[in-house]
Amino acid sequence: MRTAHSSNTIVRAPWCPSLDQAPAVLLACLASQSLIAEAELTPKPGLVDRRGPGAHTDLSLSIMKLSALAIEPYFREMAFVSEGSHPSQALRERLALIGRDAERAMFKATNGSNSHKGAIWILGLLVSAAALQVHDEVAAFQIAATAKEIASFADRATPRLVSHGDIVTKRYGATGARGEALGGFPHVVDIGLPTLRAKRAKDATESVARLDTLLSIMARLDDTCLLYRGGEGSLLTAKAGAAAVERAGGSGTEIGRQKLFDLDRRLLALGVSPGGSGDLLAATLFLDAVERRQEEVQADQNGSENQDGTD
Repeated sequence: MRTAHSSNTIVRAPWCPSLDQAPAVLLACLASQSLIAEAELTPKPGLVDRRGPGAHTDLSLSIMKLSALAIEPYFREMAFVSEGSHPSQALRERLALIGRDAERAMFKATNGSNSHKGAIWILGLLVSAAALQVHDEVAAFQIAATAKEIASFADRATPRLVSHGDIVTKRYGATGARGEALGGFPHVVDIGLPTLRAKRAKDATESVARLDTLLSIMARLDDTCLLYRGGEGSLLTAKAGAAAVERAGGSGTEIGRQKLFDLDRRLLALGVSPGGSGDLLAATLFLDAVERRQEEVQADQNGSENQDGTD
């Protein structure tokens, strides 16, 4: 069981300017707001939310918010260097350099915790791709396709270090965030966005639509965060549990809600968290806002009371 906590009202999502005023500033703002909206979304299985740290021992909702705000200036810089440019080796390596600076800022803000390393890569590419086309009426899949093109160039200056993703790829064959980008973000474009918009069309609350989007991604993604921490067994547990919520009609139904809490308890017991799925939910919210030409990502409106599955 999790204990409910109120959201930290001191750390707020930033206000965004209009697209006509400062496109790069707006895109960076939407990216950080997407990360905060994902963090606040409650109740999520195994992940940090308003109830507590989930399966994490070094993260909290306040830390996730501080991290999102700390890396926002680097998203802004990525957008600035991308405006008027095109996918190229030079742009890819410039983005990578900024991304490494963003990681250092993240670790400083979190006292060494990895809150958003995968999100810096994912949202950094999408922010850059959106900035390349910022004055055009473009669809989300076009932005994702451009991000794929940027990601296809190698970063020749990347440090030769073995990452968690490298370990998982070698052991299980899962390609992680890099594979997602090189595939054109299929779990965002083909799964996340369609689910989000289908749920909205059925008059689901925004919180339910987002939770069901997360679960839809979880049910299909070979989440390297799960694989690294808990192996194939944890991944299968998460996929099966998310699919069970889907079959029950989603998190907005009574049965679906109970299955969601059951999944949360199982992931907490295993000590694992579907962080990759959380990052892709944030990417979904970002692309949704950009395609709809919104000036902000709506904050999560769900309360924190009685969200542990108990009466």
